[in-house]
Amino acid sequence: MSQTDDSSSNSAPVTTEVVIVGAGPCGLFQVFELGLLGIGAHVVDSLRHPGGQCAELYPDKPIYDIPALPVCGAQELVDRLLQQIKPFKAPLHLGHEVVEFMQRVDGRFHLATAGGVRFDAGAVVIAAGLGSFQPRRIGLEGAEAFEGGAIQYRVRNAAELAGKHLVLFGGGDSALDWTLELLPRAASLALVHRRSEFRAAPASVARMRALAEAGRMRYCEAVPQSLIVEGGTLRGVNIRAADGAITALNADQLLVFFGLHPKLGPIAEWGLALEKKALKVDPEKFQTSVPGVFAVGDINTYPGKKKLILSGFHEAALAAFAIQHHLYPQKKQFLQYTTTSPVMHQRLGVPD
Repeated sequence: MSQTDDSSSNSAPVTTEVVIVGAGPCGLFQVFELGLLGIGAHVVDSLRHPGGQCAELYPDKPIYDIPALPVCGAQELVDRLLQQIKPFKAPLHLGHEVVEFMQRVDGRFHLATAGGVRFDAGAVVIAAGLGSFQPRRIGLEGAEAFEGGAIQYRVRNAAELAGKHLVLFGGGDSALDWTLELLPRAASLALVHRRSEFRAAPASVARMRALAEAGRMRYCEAVPQSLIVEGGTLRGVNIRAADGAITALNADQLLVFFGLHPKLGPIAEWGLALEKKALKVDPEKFQTSVPGVFAVGDINTYPGKKKLILSGFHEAALAAFAIQHHLYPQKKQFLQYTTTSPVMHQRLGVPD
């Protein structure tokens, strides 16, 4: 695995067996599964760092359903995956959105990024999660000046919030999870949600309500009304309840979890069959409606689909064998085990 510097990319296309669009957990694990089969890949992602939305939105959020890891932070999972794929030296083209996609007459694929990097690939794997996304913003007058500072749409570093007066907005899992995570270290914390019903896990909601009733935190059914700013510094936020009552909340930091605007972006124009803004795939091969183009992770859909990282890893494993057959249809396929196969050991760099 190596991060490439594409700032001065030349006009010659990069020829590769596979291009993986998306450097989230499923895209990174796809590198590993292809590498075990001796298939090389280049990875392209519009974000400037690997990890996709998992690392972008929830870097410190604990994950409990990764086999053999009782608990694992999202960024930790990404770091482990990057370590795992090192033997395969897959170039990562980060900060590059794929804006051109075309199947050539010879069956291979032409892709190009907004940064001018071109690819000539035998197969393509789309592992782009929800596609391109933007957070739904708080929409208050003057908020733009504080976005990225006193107003955040993701928690980048939980340790930096210790000892601060926090106001969180939202009613989904992100808002509730971070409320419970940050409460012990905050000077004060208030959660604001526009209604009594939540989209978060019921157990999290019950725990939050119990903490509020015990006076450990504040919970308000209201919407943001206006920012409280003194001398160019954010001091708090006014919120408005359903009856019109305005309440001022002291705050050093606003954390806004109103969700995302998920968009497939250019992928929607690639001529691939869609269902509810997701790519339809065959659950045997995870191939899309275009032979040679595969999709794994949250971006795909099929009967029984579950949007779990665990499921995406399974999809990547089966897709790798289908990709091998697509690239080398005459080659006989053998299932080899990493525990005993000398070929696998050689590819993984395991010493004799």
